[in-house]
Amino acid sequence: MTESSFHTVLGSLDGYRKGEIEITSGEARHYVFSNIFEVASQSVPYEKVVVGKNLDYVIEVLRTEGQSAWFACAHDEFAILMDGEVRIDFIKLDTPPKSGTGTVDAGAQPAGRAMGHVVLRRGHQALLPAGCAYRFSAQKPGVALVQTMIGELSVQKWADICLH
Repeated sequence: MTESSFHTVLGSLDGYRKGEIEITSGEARHYVFSNIFEVASQSVPYEKVVVGKNLDYVIEVLRTEGQSAWFACAHDEFAILMDGEVRIDFIKLDTPPKSGTGTVDAGAQPAGRAMGHVVLRRGHQALLPAGCAYRFSAQKPGVALVQTMIGELSVQKWADICLH
């Protein structure tokens, strides 16, 4: 019997390895492969780059750096911080988005009641509730994943981010 030892290494914006695909069946053009840290390293802060898609649902990578615009959504979204530290401020909107899908720009200073904030560090996750505006703030560059639906702020650049 042979013992195998595995060591999981989580990447970061400052240190990642893209990896590779081993095709055992089919053609390479039927597969896509990318690295969230590489995508974030090539993105402007808070650009919502789609890295995973299933019908209308998407996973977006955001480079967290500085302060984002205010965002809102008619449905719940979910964020997980993969690298760094980020603060998320929330406002309960007086006039929340009623329909549509995906994230929308909530304006320079959304009208509503301040709800508080959360601070996320690597591995922490937070709900971005429907009917609220939220804004990210990060002192140093980091990486977040946001689960949402495809929307007007979603950026799809598959040819630029995927190894085929």
